Amino acid sequence: MAKPKNAVTVPEIATRKGGTPIVCLTAYTTPMARLLDPHVDILLVGDSLGMVVYGMETTLPVTLDMMINHGAAVVRGADHACVTVDLPFGSYQESPDAAYRACVRVLAETGCDAVKLEGGAEMAETVRFLTERSVPVMGHVGLKPQSVRAMGGYTVQGRGEEAAQRVIDDAKAVAEAGAFSIVVEGTMEPVARALTAAIDVPTIGIGASVACDGQVLVTEDILGLFTDFTPRFVKRYADIGSDIEAAARAYAEDVRSRAFPSDEHCFGSKRGPKLISG
Repeated sequence: MAKPKNAVTVPEIATRKGGTPIVCLTAYTTPMARLLDPHVDILLVGDSLGMVVYGMETTLPVTLDMMINHGAAVVRGADHACVTVDLPFGSYQESPDAAYRACVRVLAETGCDAVKLEGGAEMAETVRFLTERSVPVMGHVGLKPQSVRAMGGYTVQGRGEEAAQRVIDDAKAVAEAGAFSIVVEGTMEPVARALTAAIDVPTIGIGASVACDGQVLVTEDILGLFTDFTPRFVKRYADIGSDIEAAARAYAEDVRSRAFPSDEHCFGSKRGPKLISG
C-alpha cells in the first residue's frame, strides 16, 4: 500500500543537510511504530533488536530473516516516517553482489524505504554498487557495533589525530559513494562536528555531536524499557519499565487474592457482560 503524500522520503532526507534536525528512533514492532511514526522523520529497524528484543550480548547473531520480519512489522505501522532497515552482520561484507542480494530481499519483503550498513572506506565500493542499482543506502561510521570484536569493545572513536582523520575519511568515502545520509556513532564531539561540516549529506548522531544534522536513539533506552546498561549518550524521557513492573506486581497480587477477575470481568455473572445481546 502506498504511503500518504506527506510521508518522508529518502530524497527529502537527503536535502535536510543543515536544515531542521532529522529525528530518528528505532522500532522493531508494529505497535511501537504506530506510536512513534507521527513524531519522527526516520524509523530505524536496527540490528540492536538482537540485544533489546532477544537478549543477545551483541548484534552479531542477528540474521537477515530476523531483520526482514521486524522490518515488515514496522512498515505495517508506519504511514509517515522513512523506514530504514539494518543489514545484519555477514549479509553484505562478502561482496557487492552478496550485499545486493540481501538488499533485494529486504526491500521486496518488507516494503521499507532504505537499508543501512556499517563501514567506511572499505565499504565504499559496495555502497556505490548498491546506489547505482537504485538501492537507497544509509551509511554508518565511527563506532560500528558489528565490528565490536575487531575494535576491542564499544570504545569511543576519533581519539587522537590519526583516528580522527580516519573517521572523517570514512564518512567522506561513504558520502561520495552515494549514501543519502550517515549515522555517526560513539565519536568524539569535535570529530563528529568536523565530519558533519566536511560532507554534503546529512549526518545522524548517536553519542556524537549536537552539530550533526539529526539524532537517533534506541527507543527502549529513552523509555526505560532496556535496563541491562544505559550508554552515557542516552537521555531517558520516561521510566515505563518501572510502570510495567508495578502493573505486573498489582496483577499478580489480584490473581493470588482472587480479586481478579471480579464479576464485571466475567460472562454470565450478575454484573458481568452478557453473552448474547438483545
